[in-house]
Amino acid sequence: MGQAPSTPVSSPDLSRREFFTTGRFGHGDADFSDDSVGRARDYTADIPDECLAGIFQFLSSVDRKSCSTVCRRWLRVEGENRQRLSLNAKANLVDAVPSLFSRFDSVTKLALRCDRKSTSINDDALILISLRCRNLVRLKLRGCREVTELGMAGVARNCKNLKKLSCGSCAFGAKGVYAFVYHSTVLEELSVKRLRGVDDNSTESVPLSIVSSSLKSICLKELVNGHSLAPLIIGSKRLQTLKLIRCLGDWDATLETVGKLNSGLVEIHLEKVQVTDVGLLGVSKCSRLESLHLVKTPECSDVGLCEVAERCKMLKKLHIDGWRTNRIGDIGLMSVAKHCPNLQELVLIAMYPTSLSLAALVSSCQGLERFALCGICTVGDAEVEGIAAKCGALRKMCIKGCPVSNAGIAAFASGCPNLVKLKVRKCRRVTGEVVEWLRDKRSSLVFSIDYSEVEALDGSGSDVGAQESSIAFPTMDTQVSVVDDAPSSSSNNNNNGRMAMLRTKFGFLAGRSFVPCAFRRWANIDDISGTGFQ
Repeated sequence: MGQAPSTPVSSPDLSRREFFTTGRFGHGDADFSDDSVGRARDYTADIPDECLAGIFQFLSSVDRKSCSTVCRRWLRVEGENRQRLSLNAKANLVDAVPSLFSRFDSVTKLALRCDRKSTSINDDALILISLRCRNLVRLKLRGCREVTELGMAGVARNCKNLKKLSCGSCAFGAKGVYAFVYHSTVLEELSVKRLRGVDDNSTESVPLSIVSSSLKSICLKELVNGHSLAPLIIGSKRLQTLKLIRCLGDWDATLETVGKLNSGLVEIHLEKVQVTDVGLLGVSKCSRLESLHLVKTPECSDVGLCEVAERCKMLKKLHIDGWRTNRIGDIGLMSVAKHCPNLQELVLIAMYPTSLSLAALVSSCQGLERFALCGICTVGDAEVEGIAAKCGALRKMCIKGCPVSNAGIAAFASGCPNLVKLKVRKCRRVTGEVVEWLRDKRSSLVFSIDYSEVEALDGSGSDVGAQESSIAFPTMDTQVSVVDDAPSSSSNNNNNGRMAMLRTKFGFLAGRSFVPCAFRRWANIDDISGTGFQ
């Protein structure tokens, strides 16, 4: 009653359904001959190639490979617009080069990697690849041991736009590096790691005016004789970034010369290299320096740091890992506070600063935004409360392996109004109570706090914040008791007896649980400068 008559609705015509031509139904060229289904329509045909390529840019490499199997058009568009490519650089790659780079003809970033057990591509294959990839901007070579300086020179000639070169575990040595730089006029970034044959004496014949035409960044890592590339560092007049990481030899003379000839350096990273205050004196002549990393350089002291602070007044980032040598302390840090008011990022690891230098830093460097204190046994609640009270611009704070309690962490409830992230690791006096309390006070603050009961070891013969609390460490008694049964069961076998004795003596090495050992005392703080502010 009172209801309008219902209107009959016609049922859909199933014979007019249309389907997307995706991988579920086969390739785009498939022909659906069934009249009840009708011919399939590819709705992506209305999308221009440029838009389709833009969509592919948002996909991962695996998804792009899957999309390339949908139809011939997607295969073509995906190949024509792929800019990054990573290949297994075995010797048989040369057979696939023509067809491979006919499809990927727009590659600008290429990585060639070969494992240790395989034979890599040689000079002919590398030159052939460079002829098919003339638009390369970045090239990465890993384990290409069959490539020589001839192949590197050929790449430089054919790829005129190559600006970034990274090579590691190759065998062409300094000759290959200089051959490439000699024939390249636009190379801006060079990274060399574990390069074999780097100790050759081929640098004398290379004119410095040519090898230093365009380089802006040089990174040398884990080289036995990196001094073969010292002329390249010295001759690079436009050099802005210099990184020397675990390279053997004395680098004082090189840094002195660089300071005299190039005052435009902006970033210097020295890690586990032989550098003294003499080298820091050369660094201090780079008046435009903004970022300085001194990581495990035990021969550097307050004297060298004071020279850098007094002359490099534009310094914005300072990372110091004192390695428990106590050669850089209050004097050097107070000089930084006095002469570097623009400091924005400060990381102190394995040092012994007191409240005097810390108070000077937070008072003078009002723009300090990122601050990390790791493995510093002289930092307690009072020092943390001072930081919270005076660092108004601080946005990220990291405290690891310091004798700080809940009282010190609670100071961030009202201090540091701009703080967005607080990270606390291996401070055994910090418990979960302060975390819940801070969350109530500052709900917008991101917490990363480990308040486990694992004891944070101090600096003398130990590591700071040994391991994450989730890792279980077998006790010494358990290991020894298990091993003690071995000799009794094999008393007639002298070899087994010796092995059992060795296991008993060195049982603490089993399962890599020798964290407190002095050999691993700095293992967990090596990457603090890179992870403290993520």
